[in-house]
Amino acid sequence: MYVPAHFAGDDEAVQELLSNHGAADLVTMTPDGLTATMLPFIHDPERNVLLGHLARNNEHWRRTVIGDALVIMRGPDAYVSPTWYASKRDHGRVVPTWNYITAHVHGTMTVYDDPAWVEDVVRRLSDQHEAGRAEPWSVDDAPAKYVSGQLRAIVGVEIAIKRIEAKFKLSQNRSPADVDGVIDGLRADGENRSAAAVEEHRK
Repeated sequence: MYVPAHFAGDDEAVQELLSNHGAADLVTMTPDGLTATMLPFIHDPERNVLLGHLARNNEHWRRTVIGDALVIMRGPDAYVSPTWYASKRDHGRVVPTWNYITAHVHGTMTVYDDPAWVEDVVRRLSDQHEAGRAEPWSVDDAPAKYVSGQLRAIVGVEIAIKRIEAKFKLSQNRSPADVDGVIDGLRADGENRSAAAVEEHRK
């Protein structure tokens, strides 16, 4: 991934993205070509792995992986209008762009066809995404027999992380006045998460 120096994320920002991302794209090269599946992951920093699961009926997990797997994670992203820049009024030499946060995580993929292993991942994923809710759902809220059946319908995947390429493209190459305009414009468009990201990462 092309990452100009001013868009490179520091370790803390990258770890935050790994811990708090939406669903990601798992991409692998197979003898039949590229295969991709969108799924949520949980990051285990102690083991430096990503953990997730796939539907058993999804052929992705059965296909031989050639080389490393790639997991594409994303933070907020949004269109940036050149009309938001103060510099448009000064000289007009501005164009549209897109702000975004992303990480390309490369690593070795291992499949776990083991209900106990998968149950642990499901519990951890559920606990992470239910945290902070007024009435968080737990795996134990569902009947044990039902949960057992659901677990048999999925398989686990682990990505042992080898390297991470992260890009935080958030108007850091613009003047302070332009950044102010971007933040105001994003908020006016209802893109509050993107506006907050620009504010957080401004020079």
